[in-house]
Amino acid sequence: MNLLLDTHVFLWWLENHPRLSARAVSAIAHPDNDIYVSAASIWEIGIKHRLGKLPLPTADLADLPGIIMDEGMEPLSISPAHAVKAAAWETRHRDPFDRMLAAQAQLDRLTLVSADNVFKLFDIKCLW
Repeated sequence: MNLLLDTHVFLWWLENHPRLSARAVSAIAHPDNDIYVSAASIWEIGIKHRLGKLPLPTADLADLPGIIMDEGMEPLSISPAHAVKAAAWETRHRDPFDRMLAAQAQLDRLTLVSADNVFKLFDIKCLW
């Protein structure tokens, strides 16, 4: 299975947070699954950190691409096709990061791992 982690899922995974569902943990840990973390998530983490909404050591922020690789995950770049799809969604949900993750999940045929019910508004596969 090819999985795309929502930003909170990626952070919870790094913290071994108890709010991660057993199903999510099992899917992320499964050696046959390919796990992706979007550039949009790194961007979101950086913005929230700068605004003081997400405590994170600055070194960790700079090291996120390496941390992704160390976790055996793959970074997922944002393409022009992703940007077009994110802008074109026919939904009132305005969060640009969620829209981008949904676009990437759909276009790249990935299952989005998220606890956020807002993704039911999008035509994508989700796992929680």
